[in-house]
Amino acid sequence: MPNSPNVRQPVFSASWNEKQSTISDKNGQWKLQLQTAKAGGPFNLKVVGSTSITLNDILLGEVWLCSGQSNMEMPVNGFLGQPVVGSNEILLNSDLPEIRLFNVKRNTNNNPLDTCGGTWQLANAQSVGNFSAVAYLYGKMLQEKLKVPVGLICSSVGGTRVEAWTKKEVLEQVKFVYKKNPDPNAKINNNDPSVLFNAMIHPLIPFTIKGVIWYQGETNRSNAHQYKERFSAMINSWRTDWSIGDLPFYFAQIAPFEYSKEFNAAYLREAQLQTMQQTAHTGMAITMDIGEKDCIHPAQKKQVAERLGYWALAKTYGFSGFLYSGPIYKSMSVTDNKVQLEFDHAPNGLTSFGKSLTQFTIAGADQKFHPAKAEIIKGKLIVYSENVSTPVAVRYGWENYTEGALFNLGGLPASSFRTDNW
Repeated sequence: MPNSPNVRQPVFSASWNEKQSTISDKNGQWKLQLQTAKAGGPFNLKVVGSTSITLNDILLGEVWLCSGQSNMEMPVNGFLGQPVVGSNEILLNSDLPEIRLFNVKRNTNNNPLDTCGGTWQLANAQSVGNFSAVAYLYGKMLQEKLKVPVGLICSSVGGTRVEAWTKKEVLEQVKFVYKKNPDPNAKINNNDPSVLFNAMIHPLIPFTIKGVIWYQGETNRSNAHQYKERFSAMINSWRTDWSIGDLPFYFAQIAPFEYSKEFNAAYLREAQLQTMQQTAHTGMAITMDIGEKDCIHPAQKKQVAERLGYWALAKTYGFSGFLYSGPIYKSMSVTDNKVQLEFDHAPNGLTSFGKSLTQFTIAGADQKFHPAKAEIIKGKLIVYSENVSTPVAVRYGWENYTEGALFNLGGLPASSFRTDNW
């Protein structure tokens, strides 16, 4: 805009030898992108306008957005009566000045906001204890491997649906019936459509991030048949909003839990699996082996963080020589009454690590499933039942709660799956 007596020109001087100026509008608002140096620090940034502000102890490095519902929100200190395994050791070794943490203050709004509450904090026992366990352990893994500063922005709210994290225009594109409450004074619910995107994601755009990790899905069990389309649409819309190309997006599959019988969570896990298979530059950390029958917040958060980290290190940062995904069902062949199943991401075959393979069912053309016997012979999985002479379909872990027992040799578990689409 043209310069005028009411328009100020803030000048930005960064200690990594970068200096720029911009023009604020009449309300003092402005936006500027600074070219950064290579990762490191600490640096400082001085802003001179009508007043002068100096920001100290700035690090340059990798920033990841960590979002979702309560399993992402769950802090290292745990929830009441619900622990995080190894939390004491995590806190003991948490004084890591090259890791910075930002918790987005919980908020909702019917319209997109430009600001949010929160403060950058150094990683120490106090800040880490109250920060997302999955996010922190993921960031710690990256920092140790990349040897650069890592910033983590956690924006999560327990018990929330994917629709609340998705912008209005995108929901309309996937034929979501967007019903606005006619009462302007009505209290906003956390699960009203778009309200969390508006208040807790939109204010972060276009802050430069490397990628996103996500842990959500439990609350969408009732509409699992719509989740794949809506989740994929949300992922791609965030990428469009950030304008960073194919922004890496890695997510945790929901863990087994004894939900009510009304909705089978296996269908939601399948929708997440299909999202990973059909949406570019995504990856899924499978958690079939760490679910807890009576607790929706599994205590084994380190495994979740590590499995997300494997995806990032392999696919975003180019490390190789290790497995980054659990086995993914590929195909089946039938010989007499036995089915042999083939998997991707299991180059040296499968193992159960001594666990019982009791999670399989098998069916013939009548579509009636029977408990099946399963064996791993020289790394190959064979499934059969005396009650099914000509099998046509196999399912694994196809229920709310099951104890995953199928792994690749890297110790990463297979997702629940079905070979049919009945």
